[in-house]
Amino acid sequence: MSSDPTEVETACLAAEAAFDTYRATDREARAVFLERIGEEIAAIGADLITTASRESGLPTARLEGERGRTIGQLKMFAGYVRAGYWMGVRIDPALPERAPLPRPDLRLRMIPLGPVAVFGASNFPLAFSTAGGDTASALAAGCPVVVKAHPAHPETGELVAAAIRRAVAACGLPEGVFGHVTGPGNEIGAALVQDPRIAAVGFTGSRGGGLALAKLVQARPVPIPIYAEMSSINPVLLMPAALAARGAALGTAFAQSVTMGVGQFCTNPGLLLGIEGDGLTAFEEAATAALTQAAAGKMLTGGIHDAYENGANALAGHNRVETLARGLVGEGDARGQAAFFATSAEAFLEDPALGHEVFGPSSILVRCKDEATLMSVIAAAEGQLTATLQMDPEDEALASRVLPLLERKAGRILVNGWPTGVEVTHAMVHGGPFPATSDARTTSVGSLAIDRFLRPVSYQNLSAALLPPELRDDAPNVPKLLDGVASLG
Repeated sequence: MSSDPTEVETACLAAEAAFDTYRATDREARAVFLERIGEEIAAIGADLITTASRESGLPTARLEGERGRTIGQLKMFAGYVRAGYWMGVRIDPALPERAPLPRPDLRLRMIPLGPVAVFGASNFPLAFSTAGGDTASALAAGCPVVVKAHPAHPETGELVAAAIRRAVAACGLPEGVFGHVTGPGNEIGAALVQDPRIAAVGFTGSRGGGLALAKLVQARPVPIPIYAEMSSINPVLLMPAALAARGAALGTAFAQSVTMGVGQFCTNPGLLLGIEGDGLTAFEEAATAALTQAAAGKMLTGGIHDAYENGANALAGHNRVETLARGLVGEGDARGQAAFFATSAEAFLEDPALGHEVFGPSSILVRCKDEATLMSVIAAAEGQLTATLQMDPEDEALASRVLPLLERKAGRILVNGWPTGVEVTHAMVHGGPFPATSDARTTSVGSLAIDRFLRPVSYQNLSAALLPPELRDDAPNVPKLLDGVASLG
């Protein structure tokens, strides 16, 4: 059953009414609430996995891992909330004797922005949806959340939403701390981001969808930030020494990575860069052989499958692109057939469309004549979530020259791995320059994600009675900068 605009307004009104009460909760109460959400999700049991598998077509092992990640993410934020670093406390005591003018007492903390709209993702029914990273980080920041469920898995979303509502009730919080609206099409999402009570938006999805929402929020009488993860092809640089030593092995490993989950990861390796030579030829041959035999898996939705086929067919029909491999044709609906293409650096540089995401088990290899050409291709690439260096020790000199370029292009740089694994840790960045995300300063995974939903407030010459508790001199266990010196007092 779909929500209507009136239900969206009701959810946003409830979120606004709950905001001041919820943001006033102390660190322990908020941490307990996050942990309780995880407990309620775990208590759903096998029904959650069965439902998610039926709606998405994803295997149970993948979904069980995703449930564990979702619960672990909530626990991580609970611990981070307790630690208090996110509060950003800074205290510069008054200096009444300073000449020529005295310094006032100045104290700073981060406060939550307000109710946050979160859009569930299609490709992660649990970890990036109703109780995913955007929801967890916004709740950790002290912001009520209104989730727009993804229509690809509505029953899964409702099971998780009910678990969050049970946690809200068990912790004695206002009902408006969490809202949940549903429905296909754009009407409900547009009404949600345009509601004047919403203070920020978290989105994971297509470039077109993210840009459409960004346009709506910027056109509001009071524009608000949108943190949209949109499009990335995650270049993998195949370094010369690594290719010479293990080009065939890298080709086989790449084939496994690009087809994992039918390629439906935002960190799928959709772009390969290598310098021409025997090693690159060995890579191509091994990858081609493996992908030609790759099974066609069921994609998440018919719409995703159609968009994938359109993208792959456009590359196949391009007069400067060579089709190296197409995987096996699958039986049944929405089967994603693997695709592997190659082109020259000159063609890639002349046609920006060759660097656009094809969401699914597809990748394009750009053959570079030399190091200078390789550097030119990197410089021309769009912003990315990840960039990978497949390298041996002999490649370190070249890698050191490439790294400054990669830092400008990607949010995460990795060596001798494949980008599809995203750890939920304090040091993780799952973000990057446009179009990977709408704000390269942020991440949607890891504890730093909480910063998206906070803003600084400075308090000058307030009495102790008026100061927020964490800014008072006797506040226990509050990490801070005291007159510029780090303190854990």
